[in-house]
Amino acid sequence: MQTQHDQVMMPDEHITDHLFHDTLQLLKDLIATPSFSGEESFTATLIQCFLQNRGVQTHRMLHNIWAFNYYYDPAKPTILLNSHHDTVKPNNQYQRDPFQPAVVGNKLYGLGSNDAGGCLVSLLATFLHFYSRTDLAFNLCYAATAEEENSGDNGLKLVLPELGHLDFAIVGEPTLMNMAIAERGLMVLDCLAIGKAGHAAREEGNNAIYICIKDIDWFRNFSFPNVSDTLGPIKMSVTVINAGTQHNVVPGTCSFTVDIRLTDAYTYDEVLNIVRKQVSSEVTPRSFYLNPSVIDISHPLVQAGLMAGCKTYGSPTTSDQALLNIPSVKLGPGSSARSHMPDEYIFISEIQQGIKTYTSILELLVLNLINNHVEEMY
Repeated sequence: MQTQHDQVMMPDEHITDHLFHDTLQLLKDLIATPSFSGEESFTATLIQCFLQNRGVQTHRMLHNIWAFNYYYDPAKPTILLNSHHDTVKPNNQYQRDPFQPAVVGNKLYGLGSNDAGGCLVSLLATFLHFYSRTDLAFNLCYAATAEEENSGDNGLKLVLPELGHLDFAIVGEPTLMNMAIAERGLMVLDCLAIGKAGHAAREEGNNAIYICIKDIDWFRNFSFPNVSDTLGPIKMSVTVINAGTQHNVVPGTCSFTVDIRLTDAYTYDEVLNIVRKQVSSEVTPRSFYLNPSVIDISHPLVQAGLMAGCKTYGSPTTSDQALLNIPSVKLGPGSSARSHMPDEYIFISEIQQGIKTYTSILELLVLNLINNHVEEMY
Protein backbone atom coordinates (compact mmCIF):
# COMPACT_ATOMS: atom_id res chain seq x y z
CA MET A 1 0.00 0.00 0.00
CA GLN A 2 1.33 3.46 -0.92
CA THR A 3 1.81 6.03 1.80
CA GLN A 4 1.27 9.77 1.30
CA HIS A 5 5.06 10.14 1.11
CA ASP A 6 5.24 7.50 -1.67
CA GLN A 7 2.61 9.38 -3.66
CA VAL A 8 4.55 12.63 -3.35
CA MET A 9 7.75 11.00 -4.51
CA MET A 10 6.01 9.58 -7.59
CA PRO A 11 4.49 12.44 -9.68
CA ASP A 12 1.66 11.57 -12.05
CA GLU A 13 3.38 9.77 -14.95
CA HIS A 14 0.81 10.88 -17.53
CA ILE A 15 1.16 14.55 -16.65
CA THR A 16 4.94 14.56 -16.48
CA ASP A 17 5.27 12.55 -19.70
CA HIS A 18 2.99 14.97 -21.55
CA LEU A 19 4.94 17.95 -20.27
CA PHE A 20 8.20 16.20 -21.10
CA HIS A 21 7.30 15.75 -24.77
CA ASP A 22 6.06 19.34 -25.12
CA THR A 23 9.11 20.88 -23.50
CA LEU A 24 11.49 18.59 -25.38
CA GLN A 25 10.11 20.04 -28.61
CA LEU A 26 10.58 23.54 -27.18
CA LEU A 27 14.21 22.71 -26.45
CA LYS A 28 14.71 21.61 -30.05
CA ASP A 29 13.22 24.91 -31.22
CA LEU A 30 15.51 26.83 -28.87
CA ILE A 31 18.58 25.00 -30.18
CA ALA A 32 17.59 25.91 -33.73
CA THR A 33 17.39 29.60 -32.77
CA PRO A 34 20.71 31.41 -32.11
CA SER A 35 20.70 33.08 -28.69
CA PHE A 36 24.17 34.40 -27.93
CA SER A 37 24.38 36.57 -24.83
CA GLY A 38 22.71 39.90 -25.57
CA GLU A 39 21.04 38.49 -28.71
CA GLU A 40 18.29 36.35 -27.16
CA SER A 41 15.22 38.15 -28.51
CA PHE A 42 13.94 35.25 -30.62
CA THR A 43 14.37 32.57 -27.96
CA ALA A 44 12.67 34.87 -25.46
CA THR A 45 9.70 35.05 -27.83
CA LEU A 46 9.64 31.25 -28.20
CA ILE A 47 9.47 30.82 -24.43
CA GLN A 48 6.89 33.57 -24.03
CA CYS A 49 4.63 32.09 -26.72
CA PHE A 50 5.02 28.59 -25.28
CA LEU A 51 3.70 29.82 -21.94
CA GLN A 52 0.97 32.03 -23.39
CA ASN A 53 -0.31 29.20 -25.60
CA ARG A 54 -0.91 27.26 -22.37
CA GLY A 55 -2.87 30.06 -20.75
CA VAL A 56 -0.07 31.51 -18.66
CA GLN A 57 0.16 35.28 -18.21
CA THR A 58 3.74 36.33 -18.90
CA HIS A 59 5.90 39.35 -18.20
CA ARG A 60 8.81 40.51 -20.33
CA MET A 61 11.68 42.94 -19.95
CA LEU A 62 14.12 42.99 -22.86
CA HIS A 63 14.99 39.29 -23.38
CA ASN A 64 13.79 38.06 -19.97
CA ILE A 65 10.50 36.22 -19.48
CA TRP A 66 8.83 35.46 -16.17
CA ALA A 67 5.48 34.24 -14.85
CA PHE A 68 3.75 33.39 -11.56
CA ASN A 69 1.45 30.52 -10.65
CA TYR A 70 -2.26 31.14 -11.32
CA TYR A 71 -3.27 31.32 -7.66
CA TYR A 72 -0.46 33.61 -6.59
CA ASP A 73 -0.94 34.77 -3.00
CA PRO A 74 1.33 37.57 -1.71
CA ALA A 75 0.86 36.23 1.84
CA LYS A 76 2.69 33.01 0.94
CA PRO A 77 6.44 32.47 0.49
CA THR A 78 7.67 32.42 -3.12
CA ILE A 79 10.08 30.00 -4.74
CA LEU A 80 12.03 31.21 -7.78
CA LEU A 81 12.65 28.69 -10.57
CA ASN A 82 15.33 30.23 -12.76
CA SER A 83 17.53 29.26 -15.66
CA HIS A 84 19.04 31.04 -18.65
CA HIS A 85 18.39 30.77 -22.38
CA ASP A 86 21.51 32.48 -23.72
CA THR A 87 24.48 30.48 -25.00
CA VAL A 88 28.15 30.96 -25.68
CA LYS A 89 29.26 31.01 -29.31
CA PRO A 90 30.17 27.58 -30.70
CA ASN A 91 33.88 26.84 -30.70
CA ASN A 92 35.74 25.96 -33.88
CA GLN A 93 35.96 22.26 -33.04
CA TYR A 94 32.28 21.59 -33.73
CA GLN A 95 31.75 18.73 -36.18
CA ARG A 96 27.94 19.05 -36.15
CA ASP A 97 25.77 22.03 -37.03
CA PRO A 98 25.38 23.67 -33.58
CA PHE A 99 21.92 24.96 -34.52
CA GLN A 100 20.60 21.64 -35.82
CA PRO A 101 18.87 19.72 -33.01
CA ALA A 102 19.72 16.09 -33.69
CA VAL A 103 18.55 13.08 -31.71
CA VAL A 104 20.93 10.12 -31.83
CA GLY A 105 19.78 7.34 -29.56
CA ASN A 106 19.35 8.88 -26.11
CA LYS A 107 21.34 12.03 -26.94
CA LEU A 108 20.04 15.41 -28.09
CA TYR A 109 22.82 17.37 -29.77
CA GLY A 110 22.89 21.14 -30.22
CA LEU A 111 24.30 24.37 -28.82
CA GLY A 112 22.71 25.11 -25.46
CA SER A 113 21.17 21.66 -25.11
CA ASN A 114 23.13 20.98 -21.93
CA ASP A 115 23.94 24.55 -20.82
CA ALA A 116 21.30 25.28 -19.88
CA GLY A 117 18.44 24.27 -22.20
CA GLY A 118 17.73 20.99 -20.45
CA CYS A 119 17.42 22.78 -17.11
CA LEU A 120 15.35 25.59 -18.61
CA VAL A 121 12.69 23.31 -20.09
CA SER A 122 12.67 20.92 -17.13
CA LEU A 123 11.93 23.81 -14.77
CA LEU A 124 9.34 25.10 -17.22
CA ALA A 125 7.57 21.72 -17.27
CA THR A 126 7.67 21.66 -13.47
CA PHE A 127 6.20 25.15 -13.28
CA LEU A 128 3.36 24.16 -15.60
CA HIS A 129 2.72 21.02 -13.55
CA PHE A 130 2.01 23.18 -10.49
CA TYR A 131 0.66 26.25 -12.29
CA SER A 132 -3.06 25.74 -11.54
CA ARG A 133 -2.73 23.91 -8.24
CA THR A 134 -4.88 25.36 -5.46
CA ASP A 135 -3.18 23.50 -2.59
CA LEU A 136 0.28 25.10 -2.79
CA ALA A 137 1.70 26.43 0.45
CA PHE A 138 3.99 28.67 -1.62
CA ASN A 139 4.02 30.66 -4.83
CA LEU A 140 6.12 29.82 -7.86
CA CYS A 141 7.94 32.34 -10.03
CA TYR A 142 9.42 30.95 -13.23
CA ALA A 143 12.08 33.16 -14.84
CA ALA A 144 13.87 32.44 -18.12
CA THR A 145 16.65 35.00 -18.19
CA ALA A 146 19.33 36.34 -20.52
CA GLU A 147 23.04 37.20 -20.40
CA GLU A 148 24.12 34.58 -17.87
CA GLU A 149 27.09 33.48 -19.98
CA ASN A 150 28.64 36.94 -20.09
CA SER A 151 27.52 38.07 -16.60
CA GLY A 152 25.68 40.90 -18.33
CA ASP A 153 23.58 43.64 -16.79
CA ASN A 154 20.42 42.84 -18.79
CA GLY A 155 19.65 39.38 -17.45
CA LEU A 156 18.54 38.22 -14.01
CA LYS A 157 20.26 41.22 -12.45
CA LEU A 158 17.92 43.52 -14.40
CA VAL A 159 14.63 41.79 -13.59
CA LEU A 160 15.16 40.74 -9.96
CA PRO A 161 13.49 43.93 -8.65
CA GLU A 162 10.45 43.10 -10.82
CA LEU A 163 9.93 39.62 -9.38
CA GLY A 164 8.73 40.80 -5.98
CA HIS A 165 9.64 39.19 -2.68
CA LEU A 166 11.43 35.86 -3.13
CA ASP A 167 12.15 33.47 -0.27
CA PHE A 168 14.36 30.82 -1.86
CA ALA A 169 15.32 29.54 -5.29
CA ILE A 170 16.26 26.66 -7.53
CA VAL A 171 18.76 27.80 -10.18
CA GLY A 172 18.85 25.47 -13.16
CA GLU A 173 22.37 24.58 -14.24
CA PRO A 174 23.71 21.18 -15.36
CA THR A 175 24.74 19.39 -12.14
CA LEU A 176 23.79 15.75 -12.87
CA MET A 177 20.84 16.47 -10.54
CA ASN A 178 23.15 16.92 -7.57
CA MET A 179 22.48 19.96 -5.39
CA ALA A 180 25.12 22.65 -5.19
CA ILE A 181 24.49 23.96 -1.68
CA ALA A 182 27.44 26.33 -2.01
CA GLU A 183 28.91 28.12 -5.01
CA ARG A 184 32.10 30.07 -5.43
CA GLY A 185 31.88 33.75 -6.22
CA LEU A 186 34.01 35.48 -8.84
CA MET A 187 36.20 38.56 -8.57
CA VAL A 188 38.13 39.65 -11.66
CA LEU A 189 40.98 42.10 -11.05
CA ASP A 190 42.65 44.25 -13.68
CA CYS A 191 46.15 45.03 -12.42
CA LEU A 192 48.62 47.58 -13.77
CA ALA A 193 52.30 47.66 -12.83
CA ILE A 194 53.82 51.08 -13.51
CA GLY A 195 57.56 51.50 -14.10
CA LYS A 196 59.45 53.90 -16.34
CA ALA A 197 60.22 53.41 -20.02
CA GLY A 198 63.80 53.55 -21.23
CA HIS A 199 66.27 52.30 -23.84
CA ALA A 200 67.08 48.60 -23.46
CA ALA A 201 70.73 49.18 -24.48
CA ARG A 202 71.40 51.50 -21.53
CA GLU A 203 70.69 51.34 -17.81
CA GLU A 204 67.52 53.36 -18.22
CA GLY A 205 64.01 53.09 -16.90
CA ASN A 206 62.33 50.78 -14.44
CA ASN A 207 61.07 47.63 -16.13
CA ALA A 208 57.38 47.20 -15.36
CA ILE A 209 57.56 43.51 -16.29
CA TYR A 210 59.89 42.87 -13.33
CA ILE A 211 57.47 44.65 -11.01
CA CYS A 212 54.71 42.55 -12.49
CA ILE A 213 56.63 39.31 -11.93
CA LYS A 214 56.88 39.96 -8.19
CA ASP A 215 53.16 40.61 -7.96
CA ILE A 216 52.25 37.58 -10.06
CA ASP A 217 54.46 35.44 -7.86
CA TRP A 218 52.48 36.64 -4.84
CA PHE A 219 49.16 35.70 -6.47
CA ARG A 220 50.60 32.31 -7.32
CA ASN A 221 51.82 31.45 -3.84
CA PHE A 222 49.63 33.26 -1.33
CA SER A 223 47.13 31.20 0.68
CA PHE A 224 44.27 32.88 2.51
CA PRO A 225 44.26 31.56 6.09
CA ASN A 226 40.49 31.16 6.39
CA VAL A 227 39.16 28.11 4.53
CA SER A 228 35.48 27.45 3.77
CA ASP A 229 34.06 24.24 5.21
CA THR A 230 32.07 23.69 2.00
CA LEU A 231 34.16 25.24 -0.76
CA GLY A 232 37.72 24.95 0.53
CA PRO A 233 40.37 27.66 -0.03
CA ILE A 234 40.09 30.75 -2.21
CA LYS A 235 41.72 30.19 -5.60
CA MET A 236 43.61 32.89 -7.53
CA SER A 237 44.87 32.54 -11.12
CA VAL A 238 46.66 35.06 -13.33
CA THR A 239 45.09 34.52 -16.74
CA VAL A 240 46.15 37.42 -19.00
CA ILE A 241 49.36 39.51 -19.24
CA ASN A 242 50.35 42.30 -21.63
CA ALA A 243 53.50 44.43 -21.83
CA GLY A 244 56.02 45.91 -24.23
CA THR A 245 55.93 47.51 -27.65
CA GLN A 246 59.29 46.54 -29.20
CA HIS A 247 62.46 44.68 -28.32
CA ASN A 248 64.69 47.69 -27.52
CA VAL A 249 62.31 49.59 -25.23
CA VAL A 250 62.10 48.89 -21.51
CA PRO A 251 58.33 48.77 -20.90
CA GLY A 252 56.93 51.44 -18.63
CA THR A 253 53.71 49.53 -17.93
CA CYS A 254 52.64 45.92 -17.64
CA SER A 255 49.01 44.87 -17.20
CA PHE A 256 47.64 41.55 -16.08
CA THR A 257 44.31 40.02 -15.11
CA VAL A 258 43.57 37.85 -12.08
CA ASP A 259 40.66 35.42 -11.75
CA ILE A 260 39.73 34.94 -8.07
CA ARG A 261 37.22 32.28 -7.05
CA LEU A 262 35.80 33.40 -3.73
CA THR A 263 34.26 31.46 -0.87
CA ASP A 264 32.01 32.36 2.01
CA ALA A 265 35.09 32.65 4.27
CA TYR A 266 35.79 36.25 3.14
CA THR A 267 33.84 39.22 1.83
CA TYR A 268 34.75 40.95 -1.43
CA ASP A 269 36.11 43.94 0.45
CA GLU A 270 38.29 41.78 2.70
CA VAL A 271 39.88 40.00 -0.26
CA LEU A 272 40.41 43.24 -2.16
CA ASN A 273 42.03 44.92 0.84
CA ILE A 274 44.44 42.02 1.36
CA VAL A 275 45.44 42.06 -2.32
CA ARG A 276 46.04 45.82 -2.39
CA LYS A 277 48.24 45.66 0.72
CA GLN A 278 50.45 42.94 -0.76
CA VAL A 279 51.07 43.97 -4.39
CA SER A 280 52.71 47.02 -5.96
CA SER A 281 50.44 47.15 -9.00
CA GLU A 282 47.32 49.27 -9.22
CA VAL A 283 44.33 46.95 -8.69
CA THR A 284 40.88 47.61 -10.19
CA PRO A 285 38.01 45.14 -9.64
CA ARG A 286 35.60 44.71 -12.54
CA SER A 287 32.50 43.98 -10.44
CA PHE A 288 31.28 43.27 -6.92
CA TYR A 289 28.08 41.32 -7.53
CA LEU A 290 29.16 37.74 -8.35
CA ASN A 291 29.01 36.69 -4.73
CA PRO A 292 29.69 33.28 -3.20
CA SER A 293 26.60 31.58 -1.83
CA VAL A 294 25.83 28.94 0.76
CA ILE A 295 22.59 27.45 2.08
CA ASP A 296 22.22 25.65 5.39
CA ILE A 297 21.76 21.92 4.96
CA SER A 298 18.80 22.09 7.36
CA HIS A 299 16.87 24.39 5.01
CA PRO A 300 13.61 22.77 3.86
CA LEU A 301 14.64 23.12 0.21
CA VAL A 302 17.82 21.14 0.81
CA GLN A 303 15.99 18.59 2.94
CA ALA A 304 13.40 18.11 0.20
CA GLY A 305 16.19 17.60 -2.33
CA LEU A 306 17.85 14.99 -0.12
CA MET A 307 14.54 13.17 0.29
CA ALA A 308 14.14 13.22 -3.49
CA GLY A 309 17.48 11.43 -3.85
CA CYS A 310 19.81 14.34 -4.67
CA LYS A 311 23.35 14.49 -3.32
CA THR A 312 24.98 17.74 -2.15
CA TYR A 313 28.29 19.35 -3.12
CA GLY A 314 30.11 22.68 -3.34
CA SER A 315 30.31 24.10 -6.87
CA PRO A 316 33.56 25.60 -8.20
CA THR A 317 31.78 27.43 -11.04
CA THR A 318 29.78 30.65 -10.97
CA SER A 319 26.22 31.13 -12.21
CA ASP A 320 23.30 33.51 -11.80
CA GLN A 321 22.99 32.06 -8.31
CA ALA A 322 25.64 34.64 -7.42
CA LEU A 323 23.09 37.42 -7.98
CA LEU A 324 20.64 36.12 -5.41
CA ASN A 325 20.65 37.22 -1.79
CA ILE A 326 18.24 34.46 -0.73
CA PRO A 327 18.84 30.79 0.09
CA SER A 328 19.22 28.80 -3.12
CA VAL A 329 20.48 25.58 -4.64
CA LYS A 330 21.96 25.04 -8.08
CA LEU A 331 20.42 21.90 -9.56
CA GLY A 332 19.67 20.55 -13.00
CA PRO A 333 19.91 17.81 -15.61
CA GLY A 334 23.04 17.51 -17.74
CA SER A 335 26.70 17.73 -16.81
CA SER A 336 28.82 20.81 -16.27
CA ALA A 337 31.66 18.95 -18.01
CA ARG A 338 29.68 19.12 -21.29
CA SER A 339 29.11 22.88 -21.11
CA HIS A 340 30.85 24.83 -23.89
CA MET A 341 32.27 21.62 -25.38
CA PRO A 342 32.19 20.94 -29.14
CA ASP A 343 29.09 19.01 -30.26
CA GLU A 344 27.33 19.74 -26.98
CA TYR A 345 24.61 17.28 -25.99
CA ILE A 346 22.29 16.20 -23.22
CA PHE A 347 20.78 12.80 -22.61
CA ILE A 348 17.03 12.91 -23.21
CA SER A 349 16.51 10.68 -20.19
CA GLU A 350 18.25 13.35 -18.08
CA ILE A 351 15.57 15.88 -19.00
CA GLN A 352 12.82 13.43 -18.12
CA GLN A 353 14.46 12.68 -14.79
CA GLY A 354 15.00 16.39 -14.20
CA ILE A 355 11.27 17.06 -14.47
CA LYS A 356 10.44 14.20 -12.11
CA THR A 357 13.03 15.23 -9.53
CA TYR A 358 12.10 18.93 -9.59
CA THR A 359 8.44 17.92 -9.25
CA SER A 360 9.19 15.59 -6.35
CA ILE A 361 11.13 18.30 -4.51
CA LEU A 362 8.27 20.76 -4.79
CA GLU A 363 5.71 18.11 -3.75
CA LEU A 364 7.82 17.43 -0.66
CA LEU A 365 7.93 21.16 0.08
CA VAL A 366 4.13 21.18 -0.03
CA LEU A 367 4.14 18.54 2.69
CA ASN A 368 6.85 20.24 4.73
CA LEU A 369 5.29 23.67 4.54
CA ILE A 370 1.82 22.38 5.44
CA ASN A 371 2.64 19.70 8.00
CA ASN A 372 5.68 21.21 9.69
CA HIS A 373 4.63 24.86 9.41
CA VAL A 374 8.10 25.89 8.27
CA GLU A 375 6.47 28.75 6.42
CA GLU A 376 6.83 30.55 9.75
CA MET A 377 10.53 30.83 8.90
CA TYR A 378 9.60 33.42 6.33
